[in-house]
Amino acid sequence: MEAPLAERIRPKKLSEYISQLHLVGEQGLLTHQIARGIIPSLILWGPPGTGKTTLAQIMAEESKRPFFMLSAINSGVKDIREILDKAKQSGGMFTAKNPILFIDEIHRFSKSQQDSLLAAVEKGWVTLIGATTENPSFEVIPALLSRCQVYVLNPFAKDDLEALLHRAIKTDAYLKTKDIQLKETEALLRLSGGDGRKLLNIFELVVNASEGDLIEITNEKVMQLAQKNTVLYDKSGEMHYDIVSAFIKSIRGSDPNGAVYWLARMIEGGEDINFIARRMLILASEDIGNANPTALIMANNTFQAATIIGYPESRIILSQCAVYLATSAKSNASYVAIGKAQQAVKQTGDLAVPLHLRNAPTKLMKELGYGDAYKYSHDFDNNFIEQEFLPTEISETKFYEPGENNREKEIRHFLKNRWKDKYNY
Repeated sequence: MEAPLAERIRPKKLSEYISQLHLVGEQGLLTHQIARGIIPSLILWGPPGTGKTTLAQIMAEESKRPFFMLSAINSGVKDIREILDKAKQSGGMFTAKNPILFIDEIHRFSKSQQDSLLAAVEKGWVTLIGATTENPSFEVIPALLSRCQVYVLNPFAKDDLEALLHRAIKTDAYLKTKDIQLKETEALLRLSGGDGRKLLNIFELVVNASEGDLIEITNEKVMQLAQKNTVLYDKSGEMHYDIVSAFIKSIRGSDPNGAVYWLARMIEGGEDINFIARRMLILASEDIGNANPTALIMANNTFQAATIIGYPESRIILSQCAVYLATSAKSNASYVAIGKAQQAVKQTGDLAVPLHLRNAPTKLMKELGYGDAYKYSHDFDNNFIEQEFLPTEISETKFYEPGENNREKEIRHFLKNRWKDKYNY
């Protein structure tokens, strides 16, 4: 059986790799490590179809290392140990002989399976490269995570996706026999959702369903053919992110009906409980925040309760939480505030901590004036005294702007009362 198009045109070297310039561009975080062949154990975290497996294979090829690949879906501790036994013969840590062990969907490994990797990673018998679509902070055990660097892969941008299509037309042996005209690409790009593999699958479907050697790709043709072949729900990736996106946006948009419908779609599709509950936990802070601080408590309790109880009863708990979040007051003020603060850090660098805010655990530090001018808030009326808490260079910068909901109007009043005109609250 012929391999899918995405597999047929998979890049074999770094110069052919599309996107992820922050990792493998001229100034990429991994570029020089790959060139020198000194690759640490790492986790590649990103949505489906963003080149995680391809990047791992290229690392092995360009560093001239043996490459072993396991899928967490169908591999167990026995499979891991067989590969590790072979790897032990290779010798020293981070050497050219040191094999790369790539584990796809490492988040699906149990704790015991992940534990079985610890000694090999610690002693350098293998360089572990794990790929995951889930946050490794939740899905990878702390002991293993602490031994790995985490690198984030981004969804493909429009230019990247179009470059994939043109490469396929130009390099694939079968497609080269056709006269393919990309008249319109918007539908292809929209349906792909930034997933390169999904894009190529849909593109191949459209090409194979077309008669003759002249094939014109239009939005109408793509939608007509793709919609007939779209699966209802695929928790491994195809519709996975589209459905959860609709779920989150329904809650953010205060529509409990949309929320429970998309929740039902995920439940009927066999979605992981933790995945659903975790998304609501994030939303409770990102989209509700201090407009209703109880939402975060509710979502956290839902996460714990649903995990303990499991299906089918957990559907009731998940539904209760989804409806509660959807009907809650909304604010993204805290989310916006940390984004602004992080941007300021990137732009201004490591500004010095003002002397009065520094700790003074030693005699020398006390003599240098560390902490001298600090005013202990509880020594003053209303437990407040005005003083500067930001570096001099960004003094009076306002990152947090309270929302217009009742709770944050109270917060704005509190801040205005304390800081007067300093932050313009």
